Amino acid sequence: MKKRLATMAVAAVMAAGPVMADLVFPSLSYRTGAYAAGGIPFADGYADYFTLLNERDGGIGGVMTKVPECETAYNTEKGVECYESLKDSGGLVYQPLSTGITYQLIPKMTADDIPLHTMGYGRTSAANGKVFSHVFNYPANYWNGASVIVNHLLEQNGGDMKGKKVALVYHNSAFGKEPIRTLEELSAKHGYELSLLPVDHPGQEQKSQWLQIRRDKPDYVIMYGWGVMNQVAIQEAANIRFPMENFIGIWWSGAEHDVMPAGEAANGYKAVTFHAVGDDFPVFDDIRKYVVDKGLAAGAGDQVGKVVYNRGLYAAMLAAEAAKKAQEIHGTAQITPSMMRDGMEALEITEERMAELGMPNFGPSFSVSCENHGGDGLGAITQWDAAAGEWKMISEFGPSDMDVIQPLIIEDSEAFAAESNIEQRCN
Repeated sequence: MKKRLATMAVAAVMAAGPVMADLVFPSLSYRTGAYAAGGIPFADGYADYFTLLNERDGGIGGVMTKVPECETAYNTEKGVECYESLKDSGGLVYQPLSTGITYQLIPKMTADDIPLHTMGYGRTSAANGKVFSHVFNYPANYWNGASVIVNHLLEQNGGDMKGKKVALVYHNSAFGKEPIRTLEELSAKHGYELSLLPVDHPGQEQKSQWLQIRRDKPDYVIMYGWGVMNQVAIQEAANIRFPMENFIGIWWSGAEHDVMPAGEAANGYKAVTFHAVGDDFPVFDDIRKYVVDKGLAAGAGDQVGKVVYNRGLYAAMLAAEAAKKAQEIHGTAQITPSMMRDGMEALEITEERMAELGMPNFGPSFSVSCENHGGDGLGAITQWDAAAGEWKMISEFGPSDMDVIQPLIIEDSEAFAAESNIEQRCN
């Protein structure tokens, strides 16, 4: 009954009120620099979904959307400057697409009462909503990703990883260092030997790391890379004839532009994901009809269905659904960033709803709460088919080891709360 009344209230406001201002979803993009190959398709997918909502649905709850874009070049200082320049625009939620930018924005945006969505990146312990009131990293975080990879390796080895060697090749930054503690804890639990191989920005020089891999002969290599680092690593792996089916990346290391430069040699390379690959979903028919074919695409329209485009579209869908939830909760179509935060904290994504949106099985079902801003931490495994020129899902969305991850989240977030003098909430 409450939901029906809230919906009626939104409809009444729309019918009786004046023309309303746009709902603003800022895009902190990076179409330039060393990481542009991934930044461009994400920004395109993010913008195109909101254009679809405008063209097909008349916006969200009867209010049109706007996506102002600010170029960060994946630079932390520029990212903060972008936020400061846009925060008076009424932006409902920011997605900084950088762990470095995220760390700088957490205290600023909390103080400004504006929510931050760091989907699959950022500060992992922000999943603890008791401490991080304005930060959300659903549906999965870096530690979930590391655990899903290890679960896949366990499955490949009949549940026994004792005595196996695992090497982590990682971007030598806050992003790349995120999974180390989790992989160490999982190593202690499952008995594999972990070695750490950092790669400095931007990642073009990796000869020494792969010479060490050739010498040490690890059974598996996990990669937390981004940008050109991924292409170089995959080529170096091919050069030493490392078996690609034993080489698996985090979701930021598993797009078309990562594998295609290596040609057939990249065949069999794997990556974890929290969303589907390919364009075999009804939503993409609508994207082409209402956006691309009308000349309204953010880019050339050639990225539709590509891995990182899908990720941007998925992020936009989650933002739009949270906005709808906020409109429902507060009984108004013209929501504020503070109201948007409430919608994000009450978000529930079901398979039924994704099917209604033309995205059946596109991502895992999950829910958010005051205590849990990270969702359920599910992930799936994809594999590159070089002959077909496409990524293929080779597993269902499965769980990560929250028995290991949750204590790490609590430990890190409570340490942050203590040093920042934050009073925990959700009591």
